[in-house]
Amino acid sequence: MSDSVSWDTLTSTALVGTARRPYQGSLLEDAAVEVARRRAGRGPVSAPATGRRAEDGGHEPVAESGAEDGAQVHPGDAPERGRTEDGGRAPEEEQAAVGRAAAERLATIMAGRHERLLPEWLAEAARGGRRVPPFVLPELLDRGRRDRSIRAHLGVLAGQRGRWLAGRNPAWAYLLEEPTGETWELGGTADRRAHLRRLRTSDPKAARELLEGTWEQETPQDRMEFVGVLAAGLSMDDEPFLEHALDDRRLEVRQQAANLLTRLPGSALAGRMAARARDCVAITGTTITVDAPKACDRAMERDGIRPKPPRGTGERAWWLQQVIARAPLASWELPPDTLLAMRIPEWDAEMKAGWMRAAVLQRDPEWARAMFAWDPIADLLEALGPEEQQRLAADFVKRHDLDSQLIMVLGGVSPHWREGLATAVLRKILKVAGTQPWNLGELVRLAGERIDPGLADLAGSYSPEPPIQEVAALLRFRADMIKELT
Repeated sequence: MSDSVSWDTLTSTALVGTARRPYQGSLLEDAAVEVARRRAGRGPVSAPATGRRAEDGGHEPVAESGAEDGAQVHPGDAPERGRTEDGGRAPEEEQAAVGRAAAERLATIMAGRHERLLPEWLAEAARGGRRVPPFVLPELLDRGRRDRSIRAHLGVLAGQRGRWLAGRNPAWAYLLEEPTGETWELGGTADRRAHLRRLRTSDPKAARELLEGTWEQETPQDRMEFVGVLAAGLSMDDEPFLEHALDDRRLEVRQQAANLLTRLPGSALAGRMAARARDCVAITGTTITVDAPKACDRAMERDGIRPKPPRGTGERAWWLQQVIARAPLASWELPPDTLLAMRIPEWDAEMKAGWMRAAVLQRDPEWARAMFAWDPIADLLEALGPEEQQRLAADFVKRHDLDSQLIMVLGGVSPHWREGLATAVLRKILKVAGTQPWNLGELVRLAGERIDPGLADLAGSYSPEPPIQEVAALLRFRADMIKELT
């Protein structure tokens, strides 16, 4: 970097991108050199003991802080080649880094431009098996410490250098628990979970048998996480194993197993729950009479009923909701629209809350549609395919005012939104822009982040109004971002 190029110039260029502000030379290399230059001359910092002394060939980790100005000192700020600040050398990388344009766009995102797109950038890069440039590792690892949702992607993107750094900074040690590609026998929890998930997709029986073979030796935490993997390819073949898991010492393991058995209408647990529901509920003509459970016994707890209600909810109401949620929806014998239209003199709210939870838990499309029409809760959309999600959401957008519920419903729709939903949202933006322009911010951002970026031209031609053009600009930004990564 020439002496005439300032740090402000580097950061401002990263913000807008080299396509809009031409830059002579390599922006990434100059930024890395400038980081090293700005940190040069700081006094040595003390590091915690690691059990290995320098004279024994070990390297002390770089402390997180200790410089006079209190700034953090990160070993990953050095350029990709050469030694890091603690005198050690990171291992050679095995995977290729993203290209220059993609790296520069990542820098602009992390500098604050469309920052909410960071998870999408990371997901796309991880899908391609690439790694991030070294100069962004310290900040990315810090973000992963605060945001668990991006950690799985960082496990792929950080590369060997990221893991090497994580072994030297306790704050980044979480990265060592993310998948590395090791096998079931040799890997850590995350590697073994990833292996089990892959095997479950191709051979559900083999995956279950693999887990059964090590079940008694697994830690309670690992048992909880491994049971959840069985949701993929779930069938009645899994019932004996899951029924056994209901006797696990850990509550979370029992809950996971009960949730999966609830999705199997022919399971013994489903039958027990249907019997409990029949003891509580009687249907006569157009009236539903309810007598909520008066106690929660050990058998109910084993089947996933939590005895202690949340604050503000009575015990009987809580137990009733859970029984209804776990009773097979098919056991009601009447369609959901008919049941919802019936009169429930007592426990009406609890019955409908139970049906709502049942539709989500059992992933029943018919009930999800009916309950969404009765009360449009975003979680219900998970039971439906992407096309139906978008159709229901588009209808909802057309008839509902802009408020927090509309935002929540749209947030539950899987990206990428196609033309029907995209057009409905753009029409809503245009309408609100003329009446409540101050209320548009979140809807505009959500549209730009969720609409298929291939519809950027459609959005741009829809209207010249600034909010619409803001959506179109964000879609073009995402389209370019994905192109750079693929």
